[in-house]
Amino acid sequence: GPVDEDAYQARVTDAVAEIVRKQADSGIDIVTDGELSKAGFFVYAKERIGGLEPRPDVKYELYTAEQEAFPEYYEAYMAKAMMGGNVAPVVPLYAVAPIEYVGEADLKRDLANLRAAVDAVDVAGAFVPSTAPSGVGWNEYYKSEEEFFFAVGEAMRTEYQAIVDAGFDLQVDDPFLSDIFADPKLDEKGRVRKADMYVESINHALRGLPVDKIRFHTCYGINEGPRIHEPQLGDVAAHMLRINASVYSFEAANPRHEHDYHVFETHELPDGKAIMPGMITHASNIVEHPELIAEWLVRFAGLVGRENVIAGADCGFSSQACYHTEVHPTVIWAKFEALAEGAKLATAKLWG
Repeated sequence: GPVDEDAYQARVTDAVAEIVRKQADSGIDIVTDGELSKAGFFVYAKERIGGLEPRPDVKYELYTAEQEAFPEYYEAYMAKAMMGGNVAPVVPLYAVAPIEYVGEADLKRDLANLRAAVDAVDVAGAFVPSTAPSGVGWNEYYKSEEEFFFAVGEAMRTEYQAIVDAGFDLQVDDPFLSDIFADPKLDEKGRVRKADMYVESINHALRGLPVDKIRFHTCYGINEGPRIHEPQLGDVAAHMLRINASVYSFEAANPRHEHDYHVFETHELPDGKAIMPGMITHASNIVEHPELIAEWLVRFAGLVGRENVIAGADCGFSSQACYHTEVHPTVIWAKFEALAEGAKLATAKLWG
């Protein structure tokens, strides 16, 4: 139906102020705008990048291996999700013309909203999530996949640069880097080649930007399920650590990945880098105990150094505006409070 654009934008501005204030009140030191202006992780690419065409008739597969392994579970899960609004359809985007960034006005408004919200609270800093080139769509225009991803990277560089110039940390979100290592259509050589292409396209987009202002996040999806077909951090780590970021964010509270800390027994964290393992998970309504969060943080600190660990979340709790989160909103805030308390306990243990 019709929407009053001015009223809508005013509501977004107020909502960003509310979400930042709630994060600060929960004890979170490095806040974000919650991506409240974006219709969704996938959808916003259509709004910000020219040259893409939506294909509503093309089915986008989710959790394919999981659904094949647990058809009874996912039949019930999808039926409940669709009925309750937990899963919104994703319309794939295809490049049909030269890729270019066209979202400057929306981006400028986002950054102004976050600046006003952050200036009204007492926090250590703020970050803005932005999709990696791999999260934009598929190619039907360029001669090769490499050419397509580099073109997308060049377009997204506009957004990356603006975020940093506005004084915020940039978080490049790339769940698809991890997905590569669970893709049954690729052999090991093909997975490595594709992962290299993702890394190179991100680094191309980040060239010349200050590394200390850049975070990188990868994960395995946001659904509550068995999750046994997810790759392990050890499969992804070597590629992740080649990305020109200063902080690396990944799942660790997810029980399928709690053992992944062993990766840092064999993969040395480069000098000047830090890790941000997830201490709260987005796929369970159980609130992690602060003492356990502290233990996890101390364990990571023993491997990479106490000054090189930031407490984070496994992932965001929602990927679309119309997605009814699997974790209840009241529980989400309890998780954030536990995260902050666990970080305080870990700090006391590590620094005395």
